[in-house]
Amino acid sequence: MEALLNRLEALLAENSIFTLQTLSYYGEGLTTTVQLVFLSLLIGLVAAVPLAIGRGSKRRFIKWPIFTYTYVFRGTPLLIQLYLIYYGVVFVDGIQETWLWVILKEPFVPALIAFTLNTAAYTTEIFHGAIKATPKGEIEAARAYGMSPALTLRRIVIPSAFRRALPAYGNEVIFMLHASAIASVVTIMDLTGAARFVYARFYAPFDAFLFVAAIYLCLTFAILYFFRYLEKKLLAHLRPMG
Repeated sequence: MEALLNRLEALLAENSIFTLQTLSYYGEGLTTTVQLVFLSLLIGLVAAVPLAIGRGSKRRFIKWPIFTYTYVFRGTPLLIQLYLIYYGVVFVDGIQETWLWVILKEPFVPALIAFTLNTAAYTTEIFHGAIKATPKGEIEAARAYGMSPALTLRRIVIPSAFRRALPAYGNEVIFMLHASAIASVVTIMDLTGAARFVYARFYAPFDAFLFVAAIYLCLTFAILYFFRYLEKKLLAHLRPMG
């Protein structure tokens, strides 16, 4: 490892911008971005499944609150949501005297909350549409086998809806990756925050931001490849034979 670092340092010796120190900032930003996006998508996905089921409920006291939540968070900019959560938590009476303040005073947690609420709203609508599109024949076949509504939902409807929602959900994952660039406005050192730091230090906007754009591009292509692979595996039965 030491030999590799020495060789890398030799290659960067004549470069005044991309030194080991600045590259370490990009590495830290990459780690923060991946953590923020992964956790928000994971929590949002777990929350979206029951919300999508409730969104299709015939009971108004279940359906309408979920609809209102998804409508508000899909109809307002993510940046505004981030500002409201990050700056608004300070004005909650008495919160600074509770144990919650120890967690919420760090910018990563309000950003995670904002990103999770936003992606959960979009994912809920994606899954809700996929559940509604479930062919009636699949449900009738499950009933013919004697499955209960809960068992039909677990074994037939949700797996089938997940396969149909996969392309749209892949777009949502990429959207969240790109939207994570706004996390730097609340002092989080993500990829964009690292690029801003390098720009402010060396006054080289093209070098700093083109490099971070290349990192985002690589991450985007990796996500695209992953979802194309999933679609190939999970939707293989829809491809024509021969």
